Amino acid sequence: MPGAPTIRRRLNRLLSVSLGALLAVAVQAAPTRADVGDLREYPITTPESVPTGITAGPDRALWFTESNADKIGRITTGGTVTEFAVPTESSFLFDITQGPDRALWFTESNADKIGRITTAGAVTEFPLPVAGSFPTGITLGADRALWFTENGTNKIGRMRPDGTVTEYSIPTPDSFPYHIAAGPGGVWFTELIAGKIGRVDFFGNVTEYPLPTGFEFPSDIAAGPGGMWFTASDQIGRITRSGTITLFPRPNQDGGADGITRGPDGNMWYADQFGRIGRITPRGKITEFPVPGGADKVPFNIATGPDRNVWFTELVGNAIGRVEALPRRGAGPHAAAPQPVLTGPRHERPRRLLPCGTRTTPGAASFCH
Repeated sequence: MPGAPTIRRRLNRLLSVSLGALLAVAVQAAPTRADVGDLREYPITTPESVPTGITAGPDRALWFTESNADKIGRITTGGTVTEFAVPTESSFLFDITQGPDRALWFTESNADKIGRITTAGAVTEFPLPVAGSFPTGITLGADRALWFTENGTNKIGRMRPDGTVTEYSIPTPDSFPYHIAAGPGGVWFTELIAGKIGRVDFFGNVTEYPLPTGFEFPSDIAAGPGGMWFTASDQIGRITRSGTITLFPRPNQDGGADGITRGPDGNMWYADQFGRIGRITPRGKITEFPVPGGADKVPFNIATGPDRNVWFTELVGNAIGRVEALPRRGAGPHAAAPQPVLTGPRHERPRRLLPCGTRTTPGAASFCH
């Protein structure tokens, strides 16, 4: 298994190298589909900015990181883009989240810093205690602290708004902790190389849950119906608080699923680097919608906006995309029937699979079959 420094270099090369001359990305609308609204794309002012993370802000706008431009971007729901420079050069901005203080907090992977930006554009940077921490994912915990992954030191970090940092080691060496999200019992994170989902509670106790084969490469994670949902190569997964995992195969099994978020319609939405935006219902039915020319644009991360639409970054397309997520619609022509794979602690595994909607005794799990 490759070590964390090797993986870190690969990720850095993927996201921060010069991507060459890009075709201009025009604001365009895709044809209206049967069960999803228009898809629009808004170009970013700075060329080759490589937008990565995206989140809804406290000001009814979306905020995103530009990993190749050392800038934080802001886009209104009408498509107006504003950019703010970060002081540290070549900092490799990656993920971003809304903090407890009406500011946005973000990771500076190459700089080993956590950054903070107000809605007026004022930036503050907080260095981490250890060089080579390489912070990647970041989220706001229920304890009103910022939690982040450090794949350089194989730890989970916790930062108070005053910059005080506490770190917690992950039991599996070189696990490559990647994305992180608040959920039941603490914060949950993906271990990209180890093939596990981890959880750390507010006392610092880390628990790991291996995926069935260990080669699913879990990427992003978000809270949703019935537990935490995550992307894993060519599957979408769900893990309950007790550690029971269900995997749903995607209809287009090309291994490109990355960012995931809970949509305004109660479904989970994800970005596929091979040019699609996907939706999965709480019962596991999947629909995927193509982005025009999307395989060359690389949809990467995704968030629900204040306008009840789904917004995503285009890693190579140098644009922010928006999908009108219409609630209470059907699954569409590309839906895949779920064929879940279950795993988890032996005493927590269900004895049998039950049809969707089957009532069980209190505390028992119900899964689609």
